[in-house]
Amino acid sequence: MQWYTGNTLYDTLLLIGFAYALMVLLSSFRGTAQYGGRFGAKGKGMKLGSKAGWMLMEFPGLVVFPIVFFMGKNAMQPVPLFFLCVWMFHYSNRAVVTPLLMRVQPGSTSSFAFNVVIAGWITLALHGYFNAAYISEYGTQYTIDWFSDPRFIIGLIIYVFGFTLNVHSDSILRNLRSPNPSPDEPRYKIPYGGGFRFLTCPQYFGEILSFTGFAIMTWNLGAVYVLAMTMGNLIPRAIYTHKWFHKNFDDYPKNRKAVIPFIL
Repeated sequence: MQWYTGNTLYDTLLLIGFAYALMVLLSSFRGTAQYGGRFGAKGKGMKLGSKAGWMLMEFPGLVVFPIVFFMGKNAMQPVPLFFLCVWMFHYSNRAVVTPLLMRVQPGSTSSFAFNVVIAGWITLALHGYFNAAYISEYGTQYTIDWFSDPRFIIGLIIYVFGFTLNVHSDSILRNLRSPNPSPDEPRYKIPYGGGFRFLTCPQYFGEILSFTGFAIMTWNLGAVYVLAMTMGNLIPRAIYTHKWFHKNFDDYPKNRKAVIPFIL
């Protein structure tokens, strides 16, 4: 991978970004971000509902990347355009499709802390800038031959598998609740099937695999930064979730790991 681009702003921000990712990882083990369900925001302060909060937080992922991308000199080349499509496809699912499909229980309170939205804006703005700028401007490897490069092929396979696992796992979780849940319906249930045979949080593992694949097939440090941020946020959150299920369900499967099959 190219360790520096020669652009002072880009290279400096990337170093700051990796330092920020380390800070997120360390802070996550002291307490996970206040959004959604059992980890929802408590106490005072501005809070949003799950759907609105999620869509608002993920919105920069859809906006920053294309703006920066089309400023690059290689924006209209086939390989960069392919990565643009992958990015927009991924974040359309995260920012629009997933929150719209959420099944919210009647009477549930707003649980998405606004400070989480602000942190998400910063993170996703950096995500978009680092990757779009490198792919359409600074990367020199993205000729048409890149489509036959082993890194592209392997990375694409990992990405597709991870994305599929993420979407399928989200579907299982969503369908634990009826389409029109009643106020007295149990809020939490043990999920089964698919990746849940092995993990408490296969949806997180799928997201991690997706960005692992993206980092390999684009072969740039901006994508590694996205992966580092994703792992720094989701791995501690998965561990908290795993412990919560074991604490609250006596019949919770003992053979499941938290987020990485057979390991963690």
